[in-house]
Formats: sequence, structure tokens, C-alpha cells
Amino acid sequence: MPGTKRRILTGEDVHHLPEGSLLDVPPDAILTDIAREWIEKKKIRVVESRTKSKTIEGVHIAIGSDHGGFQIKEDLKDYLGEVGEPFLDYGTFSHDAVDYPDVAHAVALSVSLRKAKRGILVDDTGIGSAIAANKVPGIRAGACYDSDLARHAREHNDINVLTLGSGTITPEKLREIVSAFLTAEHSEPRHRAQVTKIDSIEKKYYQPV
Repeated sequence: MPGTKRRILTGEDVHHLPEGSLLDVPPDAILTDIAREWIEKKKIRVVESRTKSKTIEGVHIAIGSDHGGFQIKEDLKDYLGEVGEPFLDYGTFSHDAVDYPDVAHAVALSVSLRKAKRGILVDDTGIGSAIAANKVPGIRAGACYDSDLARHAREHNDINVLTLGSGTITPEKLREIVSAFLTAEHSEPRHRAQVTKIDSIEKKYYQPV
């Protein structure tokens, strides 16, 4: 359209970003050759602005685990299948060693970009995955060790990524926790106002291009 300005991203816009970071850009943005070189060098993920993202139809849950949480993730897949909850599995797919931040990043990014409504991660304690996931814009991840915590985290904190510790739960407890996470809703006005304040803190430090 005449008079419409397209955003031009230069090397100056990109070179200061941390390695592996998320670059949120308008869908019609122009990237200079130098900007592309920095993106490739720093392994930066370029995505269209989140306001343009749409949920992949039929997919509700993104799941993932490190090698220590692999068996619990397999149990989780069985449970999600039983309750008819569509999911995307981001790995890992064996007991071979992997780094939990890589899997947490993939699952959290899926939720942030609205490819999935919520995410579930499993590692030894759930703490490391929660820390990693919370670095992704738009993510509120919480480690929950029983159904009461999961329900509280959904109702009060509106968590969209649940993290679990493989060393702290049984398959039976897994089902109780996940059920609470999937069914509890965030609706009380006071709690919504508090989560809005949390989001405002993120926006203060996260600047989309």
C-alpha cells in the first residue's frame, strides 16, 4: 500500500542479541545481509510478531522431557491419549542423555507462538525446566508436585507450562497433577490483576523489534 513503511532490520538491530535468542519481527520486515549474517552466527530464531500467530488447529498440549524424565513423558502420552488431549512431542525420544534447557526452550516456544495452548515438561525435579521455560516471552511455568499445587498454579498464577519432577511423582500422581492442570481455570478478578502485573514486568524488559 502507498505510504506504508516496512521495518528494515540492520546488523545494528541484531548484533547485540544473545546467542539463541528469539527475534520477534513484523511479518513484512526486511532483513539486510549483515542482519542475516548475525542471525546465522548467533543461531537466533526469527519469528513473526506473536500478535500474528495462530494456534495450530487440533493441538492443545506441547510436551517434552530430558532423558531422566523420558519414562514419565511416555506415561504422560498414554494419559493424554486416554483423555483425548491432542499433543506435540518435542522429545527426547530415548534414555540417551540430552540437556533439559534445549527441550524446555522448544516446548515453551511452541506455547509462546501459540502452536499449542499449554505445555508440560519433565526433568529430575521440574525446577530447571521451569527456569528455562520462563526465559521465553509469554511463558508462566511452574513446578508442581501434587494436584493441589497444580490447581492453585492455574487458578492463581495462570501457568501455561507445567513442569514435573520424575523423581518426585508416580504414574498415578502424574495423572492427578495433569488432570488438575488441564481442568482448572484462571478466572478470579484479583488473581487476573496480579498476573497482569507479572506480564507488565516482562514487557518492561522484552522489546519486540
